[in-house]
Amino acid sequence: MAIGSKELAPAELDTFEDERLVDELKKAKEELFNLRFQSATGQLESHGRLRAVKRDIARIYTVLRERELGIRATPVAVEAPASTKKASATKKTTKKDEAVAESTDDTKEA
Repeated sequence: MAIGSKELAPAELDTFEDERLVDELKKAKEELFNLRFQSATGQLESHGRLRAVKRDIARIYTVLRERELGIRATPVAVEAPASTKKASATKKTTKKDEAVAESTDDTKEA
């Protein structure tokens, strides 16, 4: 695997929603700022971490752009299943709506 955060592997980034990717990007940028500050003051212990954070930022930008262009699929949010009463009530209303729509179409044609 390439150098970078193990929690931000490309396969894992595919499972994140856009909002979470933006949050991860914000965290990574803050970490990069802090690492640069430590480097400038001579307090940085791991210089490889700078490179890893930069790569994480690039990966996040790549995933966001690929989703924008439609190259990479956005994960679908899983909704909680509705109760059977609500589902049957919804079906009834849609059938009624269809009947109303058909009757209005018939009146427009005449």
